[in-house]
Amino acid sequence: MRDNPSLIGKPIAVGGSPERRGVIATCNYEAREFGIHSALASATARKRCPQLIIVRPDMEKYRIASQQIHEIFQKYTEIIEPLSLDEAYLDVSECEQFQGSATKIAEAIRAEVREKIGITISAGIAPNKFLAKIASDWNKPDGQFLVRPEQVESFVAELPVKKLHGVGKVMASKMNRLGIVNCGDLSNLDEEKLQKYFGSFGERLHQLSLGEDDRSVQTDRIRKSVSVENTYAEDLPDLDACLAELPDLMQQLNKRMERISSEYVVTKQFIKIKFHDFVQTTVEMISQAAEISNFSALCEEGFSRGDKPVRLIGMGVRVSPIDPDSNDTAKDEQLPLIPEELEE
Repeated sequence: MRDNPSLIGKPIAVGGSPERRGVIATCNYEAREFGIHSALASATARKRCPQLIIVRPDMEKYRIASQQIHEIFQKYTEIIEPLSLDEAYLDVSECEQFQGSATKIAEAIRAEVREKIGITISAGIAPNKFLAKIASDWNKPDGQFLVRPEQVESFVAELPVKKLHGVGKVMASKMNRLGIVNCGDLSNLDEEKLQKYFGSFGERLHQLSLGEDDRSVQTDRIRKSVSVENTYAEDLPDLDACLAELPDLMQQLNKRMERISSEYVVTKQFIKIKFHDFVQTTVEMISQAAEISNFSALCEEGFSRGDKPVRLIGMGVRVSPIDPDSNDTAKDEQLPLIPEELEE
């Protein structure tokens, strides 16, 4: 829209071709009014909105804009934790500009990004990362929302549990069946019930339901995985067809791993398979290197769970930062598969 003003006001999405089983990466607010969202099949998106304009991603353009935005961030603080190309946490508690007012700092950043880069951004201002993330979604697009320390209790009490990080559709439905609709309901549960209903995640849920989050803004984010995936224009009919795609995926994965090879070590390998009916499964294996033979074994295991045509294959590794003080060496041993259940 910035680069082609004639698109302003029209439903637009970034993604793959509907004719080649593409997927929507993101879309503007005009498109969202038709129920279009990220990860939706482009063909489905086009059915919901026949006039939808789908443009191909331009990652280099996005990287340049992201770099420009971060240069603006750095005028106010060096404590920046990037989450993606278009999202970051900023700790401005030591910033002296605007007398340290986080609200005015956010307004200044948004104004400069709008003026110099030609796009709009939204901001959330709060005492911690959890609340700032929630607040950043509150007044989109092109807005900001403030949660003051004295407002935390009342703000969180009315917050729907589906807004909590880690609460997906399945868990949200379970909570609703238990009569847990908002964080106020969740905070009233005692430790025993939290453990019974949600296991080890119960303690974290209780903290979030009170608006508590003691995580600091990390300037160096730790990567947990590296992966690639392909959605195929035509279903892969059998296991042999799936295995034949692995060398190409491996080549793509190796290119991505080259960028971090000096900083991280491989701890696991995994394969993700999405069948033609959109049921998907993931299989992992403990491993110290990305080996094609292991990916083949994982693919065989994953395919056997559905034994039906495949529309998508993903390949990746779990990684951990290299410990400079460790002298441990990798062992050349085959370790067992770690199964994960099929999920819709």
